[in-house]
Amino acid sequence: MYGVIRMKNNQTAGSISKKPKLQLRDFRKSWDLYLMMLLPILWYVIFIYAPMYGIQIAFRDYMPSKGFLGSTFVGLKHFRRFFNSYYFVRVLKNTLGINFYSLLVGFPIPIIFALLLNELKSVRYKKLVQNITYLPHFLSTVVIVSIINMILAVDYGVVNTVLKALGREQYNFMIVPAFFKHIFVWSGIWENMGWDAIIYIAALAGVDLSLYEAATIDGASRWQKIRYISVPCIMPTIIIMLLLRTGHIMNIGYEKVLLMQNSLNMESSDVISTFVYRSGILGAEYSFASAVGFFNSVCNFFLLLVANRTARKLSETSLW
Repeated sequence: MYGVIRMKNNQTAGSISKKPKLQLRDFRKSWDLYLMMLLPILWYVIFIYAPMYGIQIAFRDYMPSKGFLGSTFVGLKHFRRFFNSYYFVRVLKNTLGINFYSLLVGFPIPIIFALLLNELKSVRYKKLVQNITYLPHFLSTVVIVSIINMILAVDYGVVNTVLKALGREQYNFMIVPAFFKHIFVWSGIWENMGWDAIIYIAALAGVDLSLYEAATIDGASRWQKIRYISVPCIMPTIIIMLLLRTGHIMNIGYEKVLLMQNSLNMESSDVISTFVYRSGILGAEYSFASAVGFFNSVCNFFLLLVANRTARKLSETSLW
């Protein structure tokens, strides 16, 4: 018995001593691949992790002349100020409202579009539709908002022209708070639907064609093929994309909101990102704006953890 245990211990020690040698040999064999990884790693270290040193601004009364360490440490002062401010409920409600609305409506549409596009038989027509739907994504935010303003203009806009022809009341949609979320979300869907569908189209291209052939032999309709073959095959991709989207649910690009925002629709258009812009850039309240931004990031991280844990329990797919 002792001899068997000793032999096993010697084998274990030998395997441990060989492991570093194997790793070194693998590194020498694929050194060019490791070298290619160096640039993205450096990018993350320099532009993502190194700036995290500045998070301490949120816990200090930061003065540029004194620097980080020279500024007075005030703890959670700026967080309490934000939580007790009049704007806290408004910006949080608008941020979550717009993002959940966008997630509820905007997330399934690229999936449906990809499934429908996959059913097209004509390759030329499919490419034409793809190119047309991709184009809005490459337009700048300024151009997108300009198009929205022209379409919804009171005097010459397409929507108000139709309403006038039908004898209905005309609206200045851009100044009505109730319309802001709908305009923002649906214009975003038009802008990004084709681009967001790319990954689902790629996933559908990897589905085994023999599954469709077998379903055809069994007499399955197109709808049944989509329901029982296409959707289950791309479900892992859908879950991963949903998790990534959940991790950014508190983030709204301030450029588009800021361009669409005015004093009359502020009740619905004021979100965390625009509030940080006004406080930090325009108001030069760097510590307060950093505290608000840090709160936003922590909320995103918490939502991502919850979503990932839920996905891991309900399915076999998760980020980690």
